[in-house]
Amino acid sequence: MSPDSGISLLISTRRPVRKRALNAFLLQVGQCVLHGREVSCLITTDASIRKLNRQFRGKDSATDVLSFPATKASGVAGDLAISLDRATAQAIGHGHSTHEELCILMLHGALHLAGMDHEKDTGEMARCETRWRKRLGLPTGLMERTARSAHA
Repeated sequence: MSPDSGISLLISTRRPVRKRALNAFLLQVGQCVLHGREVSCLITTDASIRKLNRQFRGKDSATDVLSFPATKASGVAGDLAISLDRATAQAIGHGHSTHEELCILMLHGALHLAGMDHEKDTGEMARCETRWRKRLGLPTGLMERTARSAHA
């Protein structure tokens, strides 16, 4: 992480990703959504994210994104972990690129780091994610997909 950027992107998978573009997107999300607070993002495999999910949430399954908020007093937003395997499968299922899906997952995770929680709110996070997704030029986000699935 460079001292001025406030972001750190770690890729722990052998599959290729557009690291520079992801780094730039994470920086943009860090500045816009997290108001310049530091954020770290790990892009990893299903196996690794499953271990994190089991260790920190007690759920023995792979997931697409995990958010680990820091304490507010620290000035750090927190950490994200994203499964490249899940991102790839979801991208194929929704007809866009894996890069776009990784950005969608970064945005979703950043909103959690900003204190939002779609499991407890009454739609605020979904509306916020939609606004940011449109501003950042991203395809349909996680919250919109969930809402569509629920209505189908």
